[in-house]
Formats: sequence, C-alpha cells, structure tokens
Amino acid sequence: MRTAVTERLGIEFPILAFSHCRDVVAAVTNAGGFGVLGAVAHSPKQLEIDLDWINDETKGKPFGVDLLIPGKYVGSDDGGLDRTSLSDLIPAEHREWLDGLLAQNGIPPLPEDETPGSMFGGMSVDPKSMAPLVDVAFAKGIGMIASALGPPPPWLVERAKAEGDVPVAALAGSLEHAVRHDQAGADIIIAQGTEAGGHTGEVATMVLVPEVVDAVNAPVLAAGGIGRGRQMAASLALGAEGVWCGSVWLTTQEAETSDVIREKFIEAPSSGTVRSRSLTGKPARMIRTDWTDAWEAEESPGTLGMPLQSFLVAEAQRRIARVAAKDEGARRLSTYFVGQIVGSMTSVRPAASVVLDMVDEFIDAVERLDGLLET
Repeated sequence: MRTAVTERLGIEFPILAFSHCRDVVAAVTNAGGFGVLGAVAHSPKQLEIDLDWINDETKGKPFGVDLLIPGKYVGSDDGGLDRTSLSDLIPAEHREWLDGLLAQNGIPPLPEDETPGSMFGGMSVDPKSMAPLVDVAFAKGIGMIASALGPPPPWLVERAKAEGDVPVAALAGSLEHAVRHDQAGADIIIAQGTEAGGHTGEVATMVLVPEVVDAVNAPVLAAGGIGRGRQMAASLALGAEGVWCGSVWLTTQEAETSDVIREKFIEAPSSGTVRSRSLTGKPARMIRTDWTDAWEAEESPGTLGMPLQSFLVAEAQRRIARVAAKDEGARRLSTYFVGQIVGSMTSVRPAASVVLDMVDEFIDAVERLDGLLET
C-alpha cells in the first residue's frame, strides 16, 4: 500500500500499533505495520533494554516511541515536581477515601518487601524526567516519536530534525488541538475520536477525521474505534493516510494484559467503557468497573489533576492487580484503558494475524466499493 504515511515511515501497511508491550511492537512491525512503544512509565534503563530487544527482533525495520508530553499538569509552572512534593499535595481526604474503598472490597496491603511498581505511579510527564527517555529513544535510532498529550514542544521538534529528521507525531482529540499540533511542526497528526481507549476527547472519529484532514497540512492518521479492515477503509475514505490502533492489541497473544483484564475485554460489549479521570487525572476511556463507578459516586472526593491522581492510585492499583485472579472484590475493581472496539475483541490471536486480517478485509471493502461504480 502506498500512502503519505507509508512513504514517510518506510512501511508496507499504514497500520500503526500503539502498545506498552515490546512484543506487540515487534510483532506488528515484522508483519508490515509500524509498532509504537508507549514508554511513559519506562525508566531510561528499561527503555534502553526494550528498544535494543525490539531492534534485534525487527532486524532494522522502523518503529516508534510514544511519550506523554502534556502542556498542563500539576507542577508545570515549576517544570515538574519530585515525588516528595507530589505526595505532599495529595489531600488526606483522598487517601482516606481510597483506603476505605480498598477495605470495603477486602483488598489486602502489599507485602512489606514489595513496592507499588505500577505504571501509573511512574509516569514521566515533565521535561526533567522526560529528557533521559528522549535521549535513549533517539540514541536507539527510532523511526518516529509521538506526543500523546499536547502539541510537540519546540525542543522536541528541533531535536527530531537534528537527529536525522525523525518524524514527530501528535495525537489530537479536537480540531483545535490538531491545528495547534500542525502549527507546532508535527509531521503526522493523529485524529483520535472519542471511541479510542486511553486519553481521548469527546468528538467521534467519523466527524473528527475529515475536519482535521481539511484543516492541517500534515498527513493524518485516523484513531478511535479502529481494529478491522472495513474501519481502515472508512478512515482512508475520510482522507486519512493510515490508522493508529491501540486497544485491539490488548487481547493478542503477545500482549502483557493480565488474565483478569483480558477476560473482561473479551466479555465486554462496545458500550462497556467509560471516560474516566480515575487513573491519570485526565479523561481516559477504560473498561467500566466498580473502580470507575466509585470515583463517579456522590461520596467520592473527586479526582486530582495529572500526575497527582496517578501518584495517588499507584499502590492501590498494584494491590488490586496482585490478587484479582483469586479475589472477587479485586476482580470487580480491576480496570484498564480500552476503546469501544472492545466489543469486537472476542478472541485471543497473534498480533500478526490482526494486521493481516485488517489488510484482507480492507482489500475486500475497497473492491466492494469499486464494484458499486461498475457500469
């Protein structure tokens, strides 16, 4: 397939796969797509290890890295806060309420020798903690770097140009955000509809994509509710140059998704998700569970801003995850980011099969449309 995005990235299919799992990134890349490693919770050392592994597995094929680079977060005026300062800002009311929620559901504390270790508590969103990750990413020869929240800052665009003109992508949940990303110098704009998992806005993909295509100069990827070839064909019909998919990889064989969460995904209907601030402090679509309901209840103290909310819930999420397989209370609370495509995620398959099935269905859809014009 030939689109502006396949040409720029040097790939066979315009299918970009966001995943926190390096195995998924490598599998999609080897299948002809473009894997993108979500590295917001990586330490520089772990990112180096994972990028070396992906490079070995893909044998020089291009892949990317995705980081959270929000323009607004708690402590942004000071360039970011350390863990002690963040801890001091969390109200006692929130800690007490969360402790009560865990106690009501019978969630045991962590063993004394076990640290929280959750991805949520380790998020890097400020320039000081982001810089080492960016250094590692460019040192390992990545094929693209993506800004998942907010326009790419000037220093990132300039650095990418200096590192061999590495493409910079940016996710946008609204027309306003897309235009801002384009003006900031993003090489690829990802128009992400509200159907998407993770951080997302309120406008549907079908509406957002053509709006963004008409308004920006950079090529556009469609995201949100995309996991099948027909959806890919629809995206290109709307003017996109490819698709950005995240949720669909969560039930693949390579994914690190826990058994409990995978089962929830397979059983969930497309209506079984909710946009919630309960994990990161910013609206993110995830599976609806007792956890998300509790944070929306009248007695909830309300969520905190990013990254305070992540810092607050990190240990709680770890406590829930470690016993969810055998404890019903923990299972009811267990949640994770996923989009409305979850209703189509009904089995466990290799990531390469997902890619190839998307391509086959895409071809069938295009041929069907061509047939409508035959005389």
